[in-house]
Amino acid sequence: MIWIPIAIGCGTAAVICFVWQQRQQQQVRKMLYSYSEHPGDELLFTPLSSIRRELKSLYEEKKKLQAELDQWYRVVEYAPFGYLRVDMDNQLILCNPKARQLLCLNRWQEGQIRLLLELVRSYELDQLIEATRKSGVAQSREWEFFPSHDAQTLTDGPNQPVHLRGTTVPLSRGDVAVFLENQEPIHILKRSQEKLLADLTHELRTPLTSMRLLAETLEQRLTGRELKWAGQILKEINRLFYLVQDWLELSHLESHPHQVLSYQTFDLVKLIAEAWETLMPLAQQKQVTLQYQGPESLKMTADGDRLTQVFLNLFDNGIKYNPAGEAIIVNLVLLGADPERVTVEVIDQGIGFHPDDLPFIFERLYRGDQARTRQGNSGDLRQGSGLGLAIVQEIIAAHGGEITARNHPKYHGGCLTFTLPLQLPSEDLDA
Repeated sequence: MIWIPIAIGCGTAAVICFVWQQRQQQQVRKMLYSYSEHPGDELLFTPLSSIRRELKSLYEEKKKLQAELDQWYRVVEYAPFGYLRVDMDNQLILCNPKARQLLCLNRWQEGQIRLLLELVRSYELDQLIEATRKSGVAQSREWEFFPSHDAQTLTDGPNQPVHLRGTTVPLSRGDVAVFLENQEPIHILKRSQEKLLADLTHELRTPLTSMRLLAETLEQRLTGRELKWAGQILKEINRLFYLVQDWLELSHLESHPHQVLSYQTFDLVKLIAEAWETLMPLAQQKQVTLQYQGPESLKMTADGDRLTQVFLNLFDNGIKYNPAGEAIIVNLVLLGADPERVTVEVIDQGIGFHPDDLPFIFERLYRGDQARTRQGNSGDLRQGSGLGLAIVQEIIAAHGGEITARNHPKYHGGCLTFTLPLQLPSEDLDA
């Protein structure tokens, strides 16, 4: 990225100017010392002329360095990305116009030194700067920035939240350079694409339903080779039908997360057992068992049907990828003395996730490591759609939880961990 050398160049030019000043002083001292060793009027002209020549040379060098420094500042001033520089006390000492626009910094004037948090109330940006200063290495992070109320009142119109990507570079004396990129156009494009696909899948559901009924009717009336062909057609139609159905459900969960949830109080441990019993025939075929570790019962308030869908999906994946005769492990851990949240781990003992796949496990339509896919190929009609874990993530997020994927250090298989609140937020209870 071109803006990292720019910041380094600005810092380097400033350092060069400082070194030049030190060199100038040393040269003058050297000349004066040389003059003191040659007293007498006959030698007065020689050292003074040498001093003049050296000072002229240093002055020309300073002009070149200053011109280069001014050039770097002009580049930063007109750069299409935001640039900030904060000192070791988190005071804003430099900010280009693009950064002022992205962060709504209308109150800051050039040359003014103020605490960054007084001007920009962004916890994510503050943490990014601190992490860079402590680690001494460049950092990067994306977040949704909400302009403060004061910043909104100083602009011509209402400020909407904007997705930003910040990259920080540590500088000398504890200073940190911050580069900001506006990610909002990318998010707008992503939402437009998702809406287009949602509309398309909605239109596909009706003809696919008709084709499915027709194929089922043909399958009942055909024999021999035609019957085999009709069965293959029906299988592909079912695969497309489930893909469309899953995509519509995922779009609904993402667009209206709270509207699709129906809350009730239930026993989470019992719900896990019932979800496993649903998949017991598939588990028995591979001689896979469930190993549960946690409390005997745990009351929680959530959407039981949606959480059952979560466990069905995770158990189905676990059975596919688990070696025959081995157990799938489920751990329940309560957080805190007066627990408000529960952490659930679902672990299989297969080959685990490929490290390159881990950042993309929950992305839509993502197909992971082919070795793991081949191991888990059980012929399920829904297998391979790439939407199962994306739906799981949306259900967990709709409940106010988070889910992560990793390879378990002990069992070496895939480990999916999610955390959920045990009760509804107070505002939901009031509603």
